[in-house]
Amino acid sequence: MDLHTPYAFGKSVSAPFSLVDSKIRTELQKEGFGILSEIDVTAKFKEKLDKDFRKYLILGACNPTLAWQAFGQELNIGVLLPCNVVLYETDQGEAAAPETAVMIMDPEAVLSLINNPLVADLAAMVKAKMERVLAAI
Repeated sequence: MDLHTPYAFGKSVSAPFSLVDSKIRTELQKEGFGILSEIDVTAKFKEKLDKDFRKYLILGACNPTLAWQAFGQELNIGVLLPCNVVLYETDQGEAAAPETAVMIMDPEAVLSLINNPLVADLAAMVKAKMERVLAAI
C-alpha cells in the first residue's frame, strides 16, 4: 500500500520489522546515505512514560556530499536536516503475515521552505535517491 502525505512518502511492506529495518539501511547506504541518528520510539515511551507502543524507529539519514552542498547554499539548513526515515509496525499485519510501514520525509516539501532554487535542485536529487530506496524495499 502506498502512503503519502504533504510532507512524506512511503509504503507498507508485507515483511517483519527487523527485515525491513535491515533492507532500508542497506538501500540507504547504496544511495550514499549514512545514519546520523536513531531513535527507538518504542523504547523511549517505555523508559520515559512506562507506556507500551508498537515497534517504531526514526532513522536520521544523511548523504554527506549533498549535505555539504546544501550547507554551502544555506547555513541554517541544519534545522531541516537530516532526512528522517521512519519504520513502524502497522495494525494491518498478523503474526503469520506482519506488515511494516516505511515513511520518508519528502525533501522537496521540507526544503521548499527555504525558497532557494539551488537548494531546490539538491532537494530533487535527494528525493530521487530516496524514491529509489523505497522502490527497492
